[in-house]
Order: sequence, then structure tokens, then C-alpha cells
Amino acid sequence: MNAPVRTTYDQWTQFETFPQFMEGVEEVRQVTDTMLAWRAEIGGRTESWEAEITEQVPDQRIAWTSRTGAKNAGVVTFHRIDDVTTRVMLQIEYEPETLVEHAGAALGVVGRRIQGDLERFKEFIESRGEATGAWRGEIED
Repeated sequence: MNAPVRTTYDQWTQFETFPQFMEGVEEVRQVTDTMLAWRAEIGGRTESWEAEITEQVPDQRIAWTSRTGAKNAGVVTFHRIDDVTTRVMLQIEYEPETLVEHAGAALGVVGRRIQGDLERFKEFIESRGEATGAWRGEIED
């Protein structure tokens, strides 16, 4: 991304903006510093779940795991390339629940959706030039 690591990280912490660049995500509501309520269209159905942030280190990483709904967990890491360039890496594990979700996983639909989300995030942050907000707190695993 053509944005400093601090700007990139700060924008990622604005979880409630995710519907602006994540396909299928209808709403993300930050309930507490560590709990997020999600609503998204998955496989033609609207699903809701809660995810807990289990680790958060400013400008480095955010890890989470679901507490309700379909099982999922992941980590996003932020890597400073230079003063104006950041690499964002995202790893997600999830357990498909329905036949449609299993088929989508087998066909690589989820991976393509995530890649598109990251590309739209890149466009979002680069077009703004600054984050819409920031949360610089730290959560230890």
C-alpha cells in the first residue's frame, strides 16, 4: 500500500468502516475494545456473529477469534516497507457450515473475496491519504 504503516494500521482499527470496502459485509459494530458484532451476506444468507480481538499491537498486528456463529479466526499484520509503503498480510481460518459455503471454499471463492477486500482497502486508504480515525490501544494475548 502506498501509505505509511501508522496510517494503514489506524484505518484498519476503524472496524465500522469495513462495509465500505469488504464485499458482503453489511455492518461491523464495535461493542467494546475487544468485541465486534458482525453482520454479512455469506452464501446468499445473512449471518451474524461476534468476534473477540485476542491480540492487538499498534502498527504490527491484530488477531481475533469468533465467539458466536461460524468458527473463524485470523490475524492481520502490518509491515513497514519504507516511510510511505506498507505491506498488509491477512490470514483467516474458518469452518464452512452450509453446503454452499463448502462448495465456495472448494472453488476458492473466499480467497478471491478476501483478495478483493484487500485491494479495495488499498484503494480506500490511498484515495483518502489519511485514516478516518485510530485506536492505539494494546491488547495482550
